[in-house]
Amino acid sequence: MMEIIKNTTIDFMGIRKYAFAFSGVLVLIGLFGVVQIYRGHANLGIDLAGGTSIQLRFPKPVPMDQVRQLLRDAGHGEANLQEVPGENILIIKVGAKGKEEKMVSDQVVGLLRQTFPDNPLVVEGVAEIGPAIGKKLRSDAVLALVVSAIAIIVYLAWRFEFKFGVAAAIATFHDVAILVGVFYILGKEIDLLFITALLTIGGYSLTDTVVVFDRIRENIRLRKRGTFSETINLSVNEVLSRTVVTSLTVFITCVSLLFFGGVVLKEFALALTIGVVVGTYSSVFVASPIVAVWRGEKMVEVKR
Repeated sequence: MMEIIKNTTIDFMGIRKYAFAFSGVLVLIGLFGVVQIYRGHANLGIDLAGGTSIQLRFPKPVPMDQVRQLLRDAGHGEANLQEVPGENILIIKVGAKGKEEKMVSDQVVGLLRQTFPDNPLVVEGVAEIGPAIGKKLRSDAVLALVVSAIAIIVYLAWRFEFKFGVAAAIATFHDVAILVGVFYILGKEIDLLFITALLTIGGYSLTDTVVVFDRIRENIRLRKRGTFSETINLSVNEVLSRTVVTSLTVFITCVSLLFFGGVVLKEFALALTIGVVVGTYSSVFVASPIVAVWRGEKMVEVKR
């Protein structure tokens, strides 16, 4: 109903080589990140690497620097601390320690009670995941992404044609790989919530791509002259306003969640925020150009 951008004539296909080169570099970084994550050489959460998560509530605020130094002196220098502002809740995540894993929570709680006797803590929850389970979860996450890609190809091959399905699957893989690479480079924690964000962004990117493909299909039937690249340019320009409005709305929502959603959802919201930008880019500069290169310039009607 609202058009922010009207009557554009941008030559998207004219810059596809530069877009492919830019995306190729980002995807290579992402693939390196995927390999490192699968090998367990990234900042993996306890869901994927194994370890112990302890959630504590204090009557009064606790000095984070002192807690961090206390854990470092106790041999838990890799511990990740998260404080929930205004609620005096402290979440401590400690990596797996083999046979000592079951003793970690008792050791950490004992140290804090001994150090802060006038600020009696309450243990609200303890979660423990062994390394073997973490490895199984990593494998299941990869399997989920592969199955999703196959489902995308099958669905779009049925709705459009096989080339469109493969192009959409490549664009989705492109988005996932870039998001993984960004999180790996930034050293952000990668856990099951991050995997959830990947699947969410994959669905968002696919939806945006299908809108563009639908317009391309309609314009192929309506246009009797011109090349396929010209038809794609026309189609992308026609849905550009819709794409911008939709992406901007989702982006604002994700940014709001990033700043006001709390500590637990912060990295999940960051993944969604980055993913919306990447997903919007890929639907225009990755999926459609792949179809153009593969099909050639001949105007062949797409099935209904």
